Amino acid sequence: MSWRASERLMDTIRHYASFPATGVSLRQMVQFGEKPSTGTLFRASQFLAEELPIRLAHRVQELETLPDGLNEMPSVKKVAEWYAQSFEEITALPRPDLGKDVRERLMKPSRIAGRGTSWLSEATPNPSIEEGQYNSWNGNTNGGTKGRLAAARRYFAMVDDTGDWPPELSLYNQKFAQALHRIKRRHDGVVTTMAQGILEYKRRRQRMQIDHNIQSFLDRFYMSRIGIRMLIGQHIALTDQGHYRDQSYVGIICTKTYVKDLAQEAIENARFVCEDHYGLFEAPKVQLVCDPNLNFMYVPGHLSHMLFETLKNSLRAVVETHGQDKQEFPVTKVIVAEGKEDITIKVSDEGGGIPRSAIPLAWTYMYTTVDMTPNLDPDFDKSDFKAPMAGFGYGLPISRLYARYFGGDLKLISMEGYGTDVYLHLNRLSSSSEPLQ
Repeated sequence: MSWRASERLMDTIRHYASFPATGVSLRQMVQFGEKPSTGTLFRASQFLAEELPIRLAHRVQELETLPDGLNEMPSVKKVAEWYAQSFEEITALPRPDLGKDVRERLMKPSRIAGRGTSWLSEATPNPSIEEGQYNSWNGNTNGGTKGRLAAARRYFAMVDDTGDWPPELSLYNQKFAQALHRIKRRHDGVVTTMAQGILEYKRRRQRMQIDHNIQSFLDRFYMSRIGIRMLIGQHIALTDQGHYRDQSYVGIICTKTYVKDLAQEAIENARFVCEDHYGLFEAPKVQLVCDPNLNFMYVPGHLSHMLFETLKNSLRAVVETHGQDKQEFPVTKVIVAEGKEDITIKVSDEGGGIPRSAIPLAWTYMYTTVDMTPNLDPDFDKSDFKAPMAGFGYGLPISRLYARYFGGDLKLISMEGYGTDVYLHLNRLSSSSEPLQ
């Protein structure tokens, strides 16, 4: 018996979708998560128990109202159902019954933080996003800025943790983290299932390309997914104290992300996938120029993903331009530069480049240089190694969303007949807020 959303649930979802989401910055997540105790984690659980349903509701509503019959595609309906089911699971979790004294103590700021410094630093506007760029089109925002600031404060306050908490709190924290685990697993295949939905739509409509509306919907949808997974992943990691073996990690954020190590690993992975795909004895070589001591605060998983996707594109272009049987391929260069504001990684290949008129297509979902779009394996995005060499045209657009999520960007400059340079800008100030839907 498969799960079905009741009419009552859909009404609740519509109600939640009328509230704006609350943005969080990388720095706030780190300041908050450095010494999470039962009380502080409980406050975070309360914040997420309110925030995640709002974000999930926005997505359900948008999936239901997609234009041109896209909302009727079986895979799109499946994704909408997953979001509605996750919404139901979070909102149905029973909250513990707390005495007045515990409730008051939860609202008291931490003493350790010193006088009046228990609020975390303010998030600044995200420099890579124009106002409203990733907003849903039903953007009615009740409460305005004031409500938003108050909501942000609900999460970002350290709780006064001198003394013990009642056992119900830590039990609730565990239950909440388990629910998040289930939800995260349920949504593992969202990227590919959604891609499958777009394929169904293209076949039904006999279209080769998707139009601008669907393109910007996918941008909003995947950007929102990055945010939801970030909040969930961070919370699970903080609850599971096992992550504290490494002092430089706060949840899934690493305060000392060494760029050279990550780049080296991404190069090895991309070359391995390239050799495997083309049956090469040795993939084109990649030269890395980077200060081995360069590190900054970031989510290593995001950076690995962006580098791997970019390098895979470059290696593919090099092999296909010069032919698989070439003895010696031109070297692809990865150059990392450190500025005050940004760390920039340039990937330069000699893979023949792309005509200027085709550059906008490189940012289009499902635009792929592979003649036949493969039928998609729903497990695709669970592990990078299964990633098809050419994939299905998601590598660049999704990598750009990852970059923009924390205030960076991804740019592409090409010299047709020679090669392509991709610039990955990473914002090292880490105070810019998430781009919200």
